[in-house]
Amino acid sequence: MAESSGTEAINFVKAEEKVLQFWKEIDAFQTSLQLSKGRPKYTFYDGPPFATGLPHYGHILAGTIKDVVTRWAHQSGFYVDRRFGWDCHGLPVEFEIDKKLGINGPDDVEKMGIANYNNECRKIVQRYSADWKEIMGRFARWIDFENDYRTMYPSFMETVWWVFKQLFNKGLVYKGYKVMPFSTACNTPLSNFESGQNYKEVVDPAVIVSFPLVEDPGVSLLAWTTTPWTLPSNLGLCAHPEQTYVKVKDLSTSKVYILMELRLTALFKTEEEYTILEKFPGKQLEGKKYIPLFEYFIEYEKKTGAFKVMIDSYVTTDAGTGIVHQAPYFGEDDQRVCLSYGVITKDMKMICPVDPSGKFTDEVSDFKGLHVKDADKEIVKMLKAKGRLVHQGTVKHSYPFCWRSETPLIYKAVPSWFVRVQHAADRLLESTKETYWVPEFVKEKRFGNWLREARDWAISRNRYWGTPIPLWVSDDGEEVVCIGSVAELEELTGVKVTDLHREFVDNLTIPSKTNRGVLRRVPEVFDCWFESGSMPYGKVHYPFESRKDFEESFPANFVAEGIDQTRGWFYTLIVVSTLLYGKPPFKNLICNGLVLAGDGQKMSKRKKNYPDPIEVVNKYGADAIRLYLVNSPAVRADNLRFKEDGVRDVLKDVFLPWYNAFRFLDQYVNIYEQETGEKIIVSERSKTTSDNYMDRWILSFTQSLVKFVQKEMSEYHLYTVTSPLVKFIEQLTNWYVRMNRKRLKGDLGKADSKKALETLCQVIFVITRIMAPFTPFLTETIYQGLKDRLDLSGETDTRSVHFLMLPKPKEALIEEKIERAVQRMQAVIELGRVVRDRKTLPLKYPLKEVVAVVKDQESMDDLRTLEGYILEELNVRQLTVTMDKSAYGVRLRAEPDHKQLGKKLMSALKEVTPAIKALTDEQIERYQCNGQLEVEGFLMEEGDLRVLYHFDKSGDTPQQFEAHSNGKILVLLDIEPDEAMLNEGLAREVVNRVQKLRKEASLSPTDNIHVYYKAAQKLVKIIDDFSDFIHSTVKQPLQPYPVPSGADVIITKQLPIKNDALEITIAWGEGGKRQLGTGDASTAPGKTKLVNGSPAPSTDLPPAPQAKNAPPCSSFVNLVLCRGCKPGQGRSGCSATLLLENPPGTNGLSYATFMEQVQAVFGLRGLKLALYLDLALTQEVKSNASVSTLAGKTVYVCHLKGNNDSPSGVTEAAAVKWPICHYVNVECNGRKGTLLLENPRGDHLSLRELDAQAAAVMGVPAKKMKLSQSKDKASDVTAKDLQSLSGLHGKTLYVL
Repeated sequence: MAESSGTEAINFVKAEEKVLQFWKEIDAFQTSLQLSKGRPKYTFYDGPPFATGLPHYGHILAGTIKDVVTRWAHQSGFYVDRRFGWDCHGLPVEFEIDKKLGINGPDDVEKMGIANYNNECRKIVQRYSADWKEIMGRFARWIDFENDYRTMYPSFMETVWWVFKQLFNKGLVYKGYKVMPFSTACNTPLSNFESGQNYKEVVDPAVIVSFPLVEDPGVSLLAWTTTPWTLPSNLGLCAHPEQTYVKVKDLSTSKVYILMELRLTALFKTEEEYTILEKFPGKQLEGKKYIPLFEYFIEYEKKTGAFKVMIDSYVTTDAGTGIVHQAPYFGEDDQRVCLSYGVITKDMKMICPVDPSGKFTDEVSDFKGLHVKDADKEIVKMLKAKGRLVHQGTVKHSYPFCWRSETPLIYKAVPSWFVRVQHAADRLLESTKETYWVPEFVKEKRFGNWLREARDWAISRNRYWGTPIPLWVSDDGEEVVCIGSVAELEELTGVKVTDLHREFVDNLTIPSKTNRGVLRRVPEVFDCWFESGSMPYGKVHYPFESRKDFEESFPANFVAEGIDQTRGWFYTLIVVSTLLYGKPPFKNLICNGLVLAGDGQKMSKRKKNYPDPIEVVNKYGADAIRLYLVNSPAVRADNLRFKEDGVRDVLKDVFLPWYNAFRFLDQYVNIYEQETGEKIIVSERSKTTSDNYMDRWILSFTQSLVKFVQKEMSEYHLYTVTSPLVKFIEQLTNWYVRMNRKRLKGDLGKADSKKALETLCQVIFVITRIMAPFTPFLTETIYQGLKDRLDLSGETDTRSVHFLMLPKPKEALIEEKIERAVQRMQAVIELGRVVRDRKTLPLKYPLKEVVAVVKDQESMDDLRTLEGYILEELNVRQLTVTMDKSAYGVRLRAEPDHKQLGKKLMSALKEVTPAIKALTDEQIERYQCNGQLEVEGFLMEEGDLRVLYHFDKSGDTPQQFEAHSNGKILVLLDIEPDEAMLNEGLAREVVNRVQKLRKEASLSPTDNIHVYYKAAQKLVKIIDDFSDFIHSTVKQPLQPYPVPSGADVIITKQLPIKNDALEITIAWGEGGKRQLGTGDASTAPGKTKLVNGSPAPSTDLPPAPQAKNAPPCSSFVNLVLCRGCKPGQGRSGCSATLLLENPPGTNGLSYATFMEQVQAVFGLRGLKLALYLDLALTQEVKSNASVSTLAGKTVYVCHLKGNNDSPSGVTEAAAVKWPICHYVNVECNGRKGTLLLENPRGDHLSLRELDAQAAAVMGVPAKKMKLSQSKDKASDVTAKDLQSLSGLHGKTLYVL
């Protein structure tokens, strides 16, 4: 990789692309693995995603966390094997195929054949795998895609069989039926943790139905349900044994009902609507018979005693009538209650008249073929016709939906194979106790609560594309063989097996050992969650391969996924591992929150409520997204509202200052080496360090950071690490670099400059390695530019920063006293800046005095030690540090710390607060000294009170001070400057203008230039009075105009200071000319690359096309440079357009003004030019010519003493009758004019420049200027519109 030069600006996206290419060239990831061979192993399990969709921000967040941790482990001296995995089976794939082929149920699959169906699944299972590899790679995720694992590989499937057989042999597998969440769209049950992933607010029917008692048909029990479709399967009713029930008469209908007393409001609005006839406990209803609603299953009245009242305490008092209808094959509690009363038995045929597609079967003849949700209305109609419908309404409630098909689930009894989990709940909790979770509350609360309620796990699915359950069973179900390997299957069947999918094993039979004929495989496949729970073993084909390696590295050191996986992958991992080995499968876990759209809603492709990740990468780079995500609440398992502005701010507030610090270092190391001939090489092994106070501070601060980050990363606290790392950049750039600029530049001598440069180099090297796992691209870029300054002789491979080990903290460099002193100094400076900002006093203008009122001698000593920095940073003449607050009208004030004291005093805090606020200075000082104080009978201890400073400006207090405090230090700033100070401030403004102009022209500090100025008389005197100060800062004397006629001008610009005019010109010094802007940096919008002091001429650009139906409102003249005349001062075009009367009717231009505008548009100020009406230069435009006669013509421009060179790429075709430049017309309150979108041709205007042009033409204040493409002001002109001039060319814009 070409070294990054610190003298270049940076385009972070292009820099990342260069790094990607570099990594590819050196095969960086694989090289890093080779370099770490033989080190201790660090095992990481990567949860397998489905490859049927593209990665979203949730994947990117989890992937970034995994990448940061595994990179950190690698650079901490471990070998970290990182293999990507794919979840290939299950609903996500099958659902896509069902949609594609129009499959509505099992019959459709049987018709096409399982082999054909699975082949279709196999085709799409890796549809997006290439995109995943590319996108993950673009985000710098180092993980092995080539050596991946897939749940569809026979080796993985064989391990799943082995895992199942271990559980089977332990007696943990049984077949039963269970009421489970069921997806009718996917024809399959879902596990409890799957059904809990997708709840939605829905409106369902809510009906109250009557059940007349057999003993007295005039009295009806009332039951309430939100699932009318379950009523045809009703076999009983349930009441609460201890609650009070009432027999009431409905006064409007004279009907008599029984319901719970607490639920009378479900039917009646007021007490006047009914009369209570009798009260009794629910237990009295037990055993009462009622008349069934339907006769579909009437035979069970005699067979099992159905259609009676049962009692159970699960009946609630907060909804319904207090009597619950029982459909035992459509509700878990219903099933439990009916089993306990013998209404159903485990051995009887299920009463479940709903097929896998959710449609009623033949048993429910009236509604046969209707989907249950569609049948609700028809059932309610029939109930009404039968006189059994008492009340009809709706209810809005949260209801589970299928996470794949987005259709409502139903609860339905399903025959399934189960793994016993409920009995092992305590063992699961014990396993979990052995693991370390970040954040801890997820383990203790969410996950722990889920484990305590653990139920047996239904692991089978009646589907096709999955790992077949390896059970071969006799026709009578009595003989069962569980297969645990391919070899075992081959041995028992006598058939060679190459694949384990259904189409390859369903037809294989095993001879019975008990004379039962042959054994056939059960039709079910494994739930894909069972496969993912078996992932630690399946990925290495354990125990068939890699047995030793696996057993030495199990359990894994680390796993990470989103919080939704607490009931998904994390759960299945723990269950399988605990049941197999009695221990957890991992040691450490990071659980991240969800990434939501900016509005707090779930990210939705349909709603388009979030920016595409790749588009954001192409704007800001992957590092910015990585750092934004890992420095967000999502790393603490909270939700993150993704905002693109947050990514942009990382670039602006962190990366740019960080890179600029490196660029600054590189520039001044180059200068030092050029001027001294001595090369700077920094070695971390060197025992000599700088004795400069600020050097010692930044070295100490850096090592303290390394120590902190090492500790926190060992505890997987990414959320405590990233914020200090980001803040460190601010400390480095805004404090160390800025406060040591003079030293770094060499203004205080070469020896001191070398100390500062070596210190800065050492610090940047340390922070680059520490940040490498977090921002791998930028750290690589900086390292490549830095490594020639480093002694890396002890390293094995120095090609990449990611091949180096993380720095260890150097305790000897940590000086807490210095860090504390600098922190106090920073507090004084920041408080002083607040005062300056509040009083609108720019730092450029010096002030007389700053007073720091502190509480102890240590603070005084610290601030006096750093007095020079405070004076310079606040630009004040004098610092006074004192503990005598009374001399400045300062007193102490106490307030309660509501958080700490509130817990201690509870309600008494309100009574004590006035007394706390009334404490005197003496009492507060006693509290500070002793750490305790009694107030109103309560002992105030350390931390209970907040002590603040209060500044009182009344009485004899000095009036020139303004104050601000942080509670520990009070800063008073004398805000009354004298004239000398104001003049010094203006001199600093002049310096500021020169430096900004140098930056705009892409000049470096080493460039040999001359600076010329023309200014108002007031500024001329100040520049003269402060010439030494300006010269020492700018490194160039400011010379008054005129600019010498032969000067090679780089740039000229008007830069007024307040109301005083100032024009500055920068020209090359003798022999100083070089190419500008030829580095790697991209040109920012609105800027032009300089070459030889000028932009590369755009002579090949043709004129803008003619806007035939929209000529310019203003008259114009076209200009073309010829005879070797080239543009200067940052211009690039060789042709241009000047508007002569704009708006029309204004005074035309004089010849002199016209000539000045010609010079200005081409950047040729101060040069003598000649104008001609023909390319042969025979028809000169004389100084006495009327400019208005040039309207619509082309004028050719050359030097007055032009040579006879051939024209500079210009032909006669350049002479056109319309403007050479793209333009728009503009209207404002009836006034019309014309705006140029570029000038010269090819030099596009920015939106700000266009607004300024419009403001000048229309006479509108620039701050209020807004342009629109429509009269109704509905379409603002944006910067994006200016990227394509042809889209605006010839249009009319309107001023808002």
